[in-house]
Amino acid sequence: MSYGAAAALQAAIYQQLVADTALDALVSGAIYDSIPPGTVTGTYVSIGPEDVRDASDQTGRGAFHEFTVSVVTDQAGFQQAKAVAAAVSDALTGATLAMARGHLVGLWFLKARARRVEKADIRRIDLTFRARIED
Repeated sequence: MSYGAAAALQAAIYQQLVADTALDALVSGAIYDSIPPGTVTGTYVSIGPEDVRDASDQTGRGAFHEFTVSVVTDQAGFQQAKAVAAAVSDALTGATLAMARGHLVGLWFLKARARRVEKADIRRIDLTFRARIED
């Protein structure tokens, strides 16, 4: 197994999301690799947790990375959050990411979970993706 390309994958995901004009039009640049301190209001996108498992084979080292990208909003209803989640999914699904280390074999959407949090004042959609990396 190799976890060596994890940081490169996260940087490439962030760059892909930041560069997406449709997503930017919806969140005005509120795309975070790390949530800023204090209270964040409005609608934003955040790269979240990751689980990694071995995908090495006879040809070399590799890993499957399952990671979450979250859409969070304080707007009433899920309409805005779902529009942003769709833009995130469109930006990442099947993308060819330029990585500083390793090679992206594929990037797939796996699932999404929409829910109300914090006494229903906040809406959150967690999108889970799987990336196959060769290192």
